Amino acid sequence: MKTLENKIALVTGAGSGIGHAVAISYAKEGAKVIVSDLNEDGGHKTVDDIKKDGGEAFFIKADVGTADGNEELVKRTVEKYGSLHIACNNAGIGGPMGMTGEYPVEGWDKVIAVNLSGVFYGMRYQIPEMLKAGGGAIVNMASILGNVGTRYSPAYVAAKHGVVGLTKASALEYANQNIRINSVGPAYIKTPLLDNNLTQEQLDGLVILHPIGRLGQSPEVAELVLWLSSDKASFVTGSYYPVDGGYLAQ
Repeated sequence: MKTLENKIALVTGAGSGIGHAVAISYAKEGAKVIVSDLNEDGGHKTVDDIKKDGGEAFFIKADVGTADGNEELVKRTVEKYGSLHIACNNAGIGGPMGMTGEYPVEGWDKVIAVNLSGVFYGMRYQIPEMLKAGGGAIVNMASILGNVGTRYSPAYVAAKHGVVGLTKASALEYANQNIRINSVGPAYIKTPLLDNNLTQEQLDGLVILHPIGRLGQSPEVAELVLWLSSDKASFVTGSYYPVDGGYLAQ
């Protein structure tokens, strides 16, 4: 039997990169997957990729940077498939780069809205449905920058540190109600988010930061997310898991 057979899973930011890989991995293990993204073309492509492989998926466009967007997303998920067992709160943006004393306030607000508040809003509406279903698993996408800092990205670093803390607090609240909540901290992964925010020279410079000698790939992150979402990780909650090619060991 597949590890996610008869499960309903929701993945935000599933139109590309890590979210796409997570949605594919969920479907391969038997879950019915709600694919969510603001990018309709990317979201529909993910659904098509799942269906071509014999899986089941449905696309819902949503802005997870708002409470209303998350509430409607969860509502439509339950209307489509009847319940919710698994969620990967993956949607995120890089935001502008700049020093804290010069950082654009609107840039700060947007990054925090999507990368931190979006995770809270997601869980705010996902958890009640999981309680109705008898339990569930949530994986929140943090970053190595949820553990350490870097220059010129104060909003991103603050948001990802917040995701790690929010995950731990929420996991403690629901540990005795059969809902497990964990976070994953990728290092620099070859995704559109990275490609769209950095030059090729900057990307090449990132490689030397990883002792393993290369950037990560989205399916490598998805494998860990899949495990955390399955009953194989039944004793795991409130934890933060780097997927970083040795980055944090230095």
